[in-house]
Amino acid sequence: MLKKLLSLLDGRPAAEPVTRIPDGQRVYAIGDIHGRCDLLCQMIARIEAEEKGHAPADTTVILLGDLVDRGPDSAGVITTAREWAKRRRVRMLAGNHEEMFLGSFRHEDTLRHFLRHGGKETLLSYPIDPETYTRATLEELRAMMQSAVPAEDIAFMEAMEDQIQIGDYLFVHAGIRPGVALEDQKVSDLRWIRGEFIENQEARNFAVVHGHTIVDDPHVSALRIGLDTGAFASGQLAAVGLEGTARWIITVQGEPSPIPT
Repeated sequence: MLKKLLSLLDGRPAAEPVTRIPDGQRVYAIGDIHGRCDLLCQMIARIEAEEKGHAPADTTVILLGDLVDRGPDSAGVITTAREWAKRRRVRMLAGNHEEMFLGSFRHEDTLRHFLRHGGKETLLSYPIDPETYTRATLEELRAMMQSAVPAEDIAFMEAMEDQIQIGDYLFVHAGIRPGVALEDQKVSDLRWIRGEFIENQEARNFAVVHGHTIVDDPHVSALRIGLDTGAFASGQLAAVGLEGTARWIITVQGEPSPIPT
C-alpha cells in the first residue's frame, strides 16, 4: 500500500501553526476525479479497507469537486458518489466543472465553454448516441441533455457545497482569495482561483485542502494540501487522510487515458 504518513510536527519551524482535526474525528479528502469512475472505485475500496484497520472514529469523506468532465465516465462517478454517500458521510464540494455543466442547461455560451473543456466526454457518458451528438446543433444538444441527464444527477450537483471547515482545515475546490475573510470569499474564487492563491505565502492559522491546480504528485505543506494529480490523463487519483495532527497521502493508479480533444 502506497501510504506516506506525514506529521505537521516533523521538520516544521517553531513559528508554523499546528493544524489539527478535532479529537475523535477522521477526515479523508479526495482530489479531482474528472470522470475516472474506475479510480474512484479503487479509492473507495482503499479508504473502506483502511477504515477497518483503524480505531473507530467519526469519519467524514470530502470530494473536492470536479467529479465530471474529461474522463470517460462522469455519469458513473456521480452515481458511485451518490451511492457511497448512502453508506458513509460523504460531503461534496462544487468545482468549476460542475458549475459549467449546470450552467450549460441554461446558457448557450456556457455550453460552448463546457464542450471545449471535457463536456463532450461527460455528455457521452449518458445515453446520447455519438453520431447524433456529432450532427446536433447547440439547441438540439441542450434538448438531448435535458432528456438524458437524470434529474437526480442535476439535484446532486446543485446541492454541492462551496467550502467546508473541520478543525484547522478549510476544504475548497480551487483555493481562497488572499487577504479576504472566509465569510467574504466569492464563490468564483473558491471554484476558479489559481495563481494568486498558490503563490501566496502569508501565514494563517489554518491549512487549505484543495484540488483544481494539477500537480505531478500531491503537494503537502503547512499552508495547503493540493490533491489534483490530473487523474483524467495521468491515471493517478490522490487523497489525504487527516486525524489529530497526522496527515497521510493515499494514491491509486490506473491506466492513463488520452487527453480529450
